Amino acid sequence: MRWGEIVGLERDFARPGSIRVEWQLYELDTGELVRCPPKDDSYRKIDAMDWLSALVANHVARTKPKPCPCHGKTYVFRGQGAARTGGHQGAKLVDVARRAEVSTGTVSNVLNHPDRVTEAKRVRVEQAIVDLGFVRGGVVSQHAAHWRRNGFATWLFTPAVSGWYPKKAPQEARPVPLLGEPWPGVPARGRGASDRADACWLPIAKGLTPHGLRHTHRTVMEDLGAEKVLMDERMSHIDGSVSARYAHVTPGMRKRLMVGLTEQWETALDARLALSPHSPVRVLDEILQARGAASRK
Repeated sequence: MRWGEIVGLERDFARPGSIRVEWQLYELDTGELVRCPPKDDSYRKIDAMDWLSALVANHVARTKPKPCPCHGKTYVFRGQGAARTGGHQGAKLVDVARRAEVSTGTVSNVLNHPDRVTEAKRVRVEQAIVDLGFVRGGVVSQHAAHWRRNGFATWLFTPAVSGWYPKKAPQEARPVPLLGEPWPGVPARGRGASDRADACWLPIAKGLTPHGLRHTHRTVMEDLGAEKVLMDERMSHIDGSVSARYAHVTPGMRKRLMVGLTEQWETALDARLALSPHSPVRVLDEILQARGAASRK
C-alpha cells in the first residue's frame, strides 16, 4: 500500500483476510489532508495473511478509533501524540507567574531550564502549576487525527532504520541514544538522554524510506516466485501488454503467496525470539510470548 492509502484506510475496509483500497488521504503542501480516490483509480482488494488481519483487528480493538474531525470518517490508524486545542482553555503561563509571584520568564525557566532557578522559586512555581491545573502547550483533547508523512518519516522511521535523528535547529544530527534495559534496548528520551544512554541504535537499513517498503514487498514476492499478474494486482501496477490480458489471478496463486509470506514472517519471529523472548514494545512482546508458547508445545 502507498502511504496515502495506509493513513486513509477506513475501519470498514479492513476485513478478515483482506484490505480494500477505496480511498487515500493526500497531503497538500499546506498540511491539509484531502480524502480522494487512490492513485490512478487503483481500487483493489489486497489479500492479507491471517496474522496480519489479526494484528490490524487487535490494533482497532485496542485503540478504539473514532470519526476524525476533518472528514467524519473512522480510520484504522491515527496520528502519534496529542492533538491540542487552539490555545489555552484554562490557566495560562502568566496566571502561574502571578500565583507564584515570579516573572513569566522564571516560569518558562522552571519548565525548560529548571537548573537556572533557585529551589525556593522552583517550588513555588511547581505548586502554582498544580494548584491552577496548568497544562503546558494547551489543553490536551485527543490523539492527533492522522499521521503526517514528514513527521512519521523524520522522527520515527528514519531514526529506526538509520540510527540517527535528523538535523533540526538548534540541534545537529545525532545518533539515537539507547538504554540497555529493558533488554534488548529502548531509545532514551528527554533531557540528558545521551548522558544516560548505554549505547547507540545500530542502523537497520540506511537510506530506506517508507515508500521503499513497497519495493521490498515486490522483491520479496519475486523471490517467492509469485506470478506477475498477482504482483501487479497487489501493487496496483498496470500492464497494458497483450500477454497481460490473457493472464488471470487464481485462488491457487493467492494461497501460495499467503503461505510464503507467512513462512517469512514466522522465520523472522523465530530469529527475534532467539535474540530475546521479550520486547519493550507491547504488541511485539505479546507476539513473541505467543510464538514462544506455541514452539514449546
